[in-house]
Amino acid sequence: MSVRIGVEEEFHVLEVESGLLVPRANPLLRRLPRRTFTTELHQSTVESNSEVHTSLGDLYADLAETRRRLDAAASSLGLAAVAAGTAPLAPAASARPTAGARYRHMVEDYRTVADEQLICGAQVHVDVPDRDTAVRVMCEVSPWLPVLLALSASSPFWQGADTGYASWRTMLWQRWPTAGPVGCFADADAYDATVRDLVGAGIISDEGMIYYDVRPSAHLRTLELRICDSCPRAETVVLVAGLFRALVTQTCERLGTGDVPDCEGRHEWLRGASWRAARSGLEGSLVDPGTHREVPAAQVVRELLARLRPALEAHGDWQTVRELADEALADGSAAQRMRRISRDEDLLACVDALIAETRGERAPRGATGTRRQNLYAPDVAGSSPLSVRPLTSR
Repeated sequence: MSVRIGVEEEFHVLEVESGLLVPRANPLLRRLPRRTFTTELHQSTVESNSEVHTSLGDLYADLAETRRRLDAAASSLGLAAVAAGTAPLAPAASARPTAGARYRHMVEDYRTVADEQLICGAQVHVDVPDRDTAVRVMCEVSPWLPVLLALSASSPFWQGADTGYASWRTMLWQRWPTAGPVGCFADADAYDATVRDLVGAGIISDEGMIYYDVRPSAHLRTLELRICDSCPRAETVVLVAGLFRALVTQTCERLGTGDVPDCEGRHEWLRGASWRAARSGLEGSLVDPGTHREVPAAQVVRELLARLRPALEAHGDWQTVRELADEALADGSAAQRMRRISRDEDLLACVDALIAETRGERAPRGATGTRRQNLYAPDVAGSSPLSVRPLTSR
């Protein structure tokens, strides 16, 4: 089975010396290939776009190389890149919109919602046969998306304070009028009609502002996952991508055999399930999609793995995804790791650890903090080290 996947990652731009979020994406992007890297709403963020892959191992190698290039370019400017839902030290002054009519319109229309869009996510695209299939798959996979959010949760801090959430990015993101769980639609025509109505009502200005947790791509034959935080570890992105591909392909097969019941309307609890995942991450409870009951996060993750095992095996992903999931449950969410470092040291040490993980460095399990005098040693010519352990699809 060869179903292609691709990933978009958003990165915060930080000043090395202070650890502060800074609006310096433009000078950074001038040192990077525009085919791979691009702008976002604010100048404190850059986005990368992977190639499309059928192998999780190839996807991992792509993400690791992209991060290496980004780190080398940032280091040469006294900057660093961080993959996380929010940057721990993100002053309001770092909000500077990127030039352009579309972004200017968004800032004028949405005011504080746009001003505080200092957040980063990771998006996964999975090939689907057509838009009708994509729209029908959305409804079926939605109950499991909060589990993927919990695996990615990496934003406990907002403007220097602990929010009490594992993913505060989710709370900020869901303020947009078209963010959060998506409804069910009979086919692509019904979905597209709804989008046109939203544009016609002046709620959004274009189709690109559909920010649902999952959506059909506007220009590709893919289904796009949008619920997740950016992940400090590239391995977490690969884990999420493998699980999402299995969810999509398994549902496509069920649709092909007619083994999918009509939607009974489950959307009221989906937002609550997403809130629960954003609040607790992997360290508390999640909502079981089958029973709608509160159960330990590890139990729901293992239930998802068991459910998807046939699809994962069909792609040759089972061993890789199982090992990455076991590691995620053993290490805890990025949010928990960041809180531990902040508690034992301070937020600047937390920033240092995020920079190191984004580069591909891995502290021993249970270790806290990093030594700043060694953190910014990479050569400005672009030979900054990136330590990555092998990852293969088996």
